[in-house]
Amino acid sequence: MLKFTPEHEWLKIEGDIATVGITTHAAGQLGDLVFVELPDEGTSFKKDAGAATVESVKAASDVYCPLDGEIVEINQAIVDDPSLVNSDPEGAAWFFKLKLANPADADALLDEAAYKELIA
Repeated sequence: MLKFTPEHEWLKIEGDIATVGITTHAAGQLGDLVFVELPDEGTSFKKDAGAATVESVKAASDVYCPLDGEIVEINQAIVDDPSLVNSDPEGAAWFFKLKLANPADADALLDEAAYKELIA
């Protein structure tokens, strides 16, 4: 199941684990990324808290935690090569995996059609 936030994060939810990244739209708006900072595994976040930072040639931006949960895995590949986020933002360039405190909260997020309407 794919869900989206108005802040341009995507979530692929499998059971109580959500793989989180930024959307193709967000990556395009940011431009070429030169730096990615990810949270530490084991860190817990509340919904909408800044969980990661990306820097492009244009600006720095926060990536927000889309739901309450604990970081269980990070994607070191995008720290080592931030350009992956530009080339495959909704695939190999995921940011972190989040163990959801309450998986049912994902129901309140946008589906793909609603997200596409938001960015149209």
